[in-house]
Amino acid sequence: MGSAHAFAVAKDGAIVAERDAGVVVPWWSFTKSVIAAAALTLVRDDKLDLDAPMGAKPFTLRQLLQHRAGVGEYGALTEYHCAVANRLAPWPVAELLSRVDAERLRFEPGTGWLYSNVGYLFVRQCIEETVGAPLNRVLRERVLEPLGIKEAFIAETPADIARVAMCGAVGYHPGWVYHGLLVGPLREASLLLDRLLGGALLPSHLLSQMLNGYRLRMLVPERPWQEPAYGLGLMCGKIPVDAFIAGHGGGGPGSVISVYRLYDRQPIRTAAAFLPGDDAGAVERAAILHAAGQVRARGSSSASQSS
Repeated sequence: MGSAHAFAVAKDGAIVAERDAGVVVPWWSFTKSVIAAAALTLVRDDKLDLDAPMGAKPFTLRQLLQHRAGVGEYGALTEYHCAVANRLAPWPVAELLSRVDAERLRFEPGTGWLYSNVGYLFVRQCIEETVGAPLNRVLRERVLEPLGIKEAFIAETPADIARVAMCGAVGYHPGWVYHGLLVGPLREASLLLDRLLGGALLPSHLLSQMLNGYRLRMLVPERPWQEPAYGLGLMCGKIPVDAFIAGHGGGGPGSVISVYRLYDRQPIRTAAAFLPGDDAGAVERAAILHAAGQVRARGSSSASQSS
């Protein structure tokens, strides 16, 4: 893809504009939105409770999904980044949890906010235990297939990402994403979020709770947020043009991705953008501009943006 970014724009469950969007890319932390959707299908089916303590743990599923459980985060570990950079094999889960000191909560559940990949590992374990199946199968049966997503899957081994656009991250092991790393065409990321937030999977009351974000008392100057918040597996809130967005961004070695639905504009559109490098703000701005219809597609792979 070179330095140009790939993008896909969806409206009413169909792609209306795209460039290089058939390339299979890592979805990084957009995977959290899909995991949250799977968990909420289990809530819908009365197999999980959003607000009951999770076994002997003092936190709830809602608190895990919203990063309000007080669980620590492995992204803060220097040795984690060194191991990834040196292309080492992922640690066993038990070793990861020991290194993070995962039993020690950083605050009482519900009283603070801390972005935690470990929290989503706990959600993954809960889902797999409840269904009695691995995450890849659960996501396929409960989210991907119902939303018409055919190619995306959880990458477990380096062989699974052999044909994925990793933007120079040679030798990366997807097992380092302990909650699971979805890979798939960028257009499928856009379609998935558009159909999910369009009401094609969850009842309206659960979709509303997904979008009900906890307001974050932080602003990062290079990121396009005015009132950032975090819902159930969704980054959401207002941006400076007084519009509400919901979706998720993410990044890893070599690339960044953002998938957002832009509300308060007509027509409502959802856009996914993917960039080499590590500029999270740039890829968020790209997704927002495409969702707003402010960037025209170019090249033979682009669809019309007249819709």
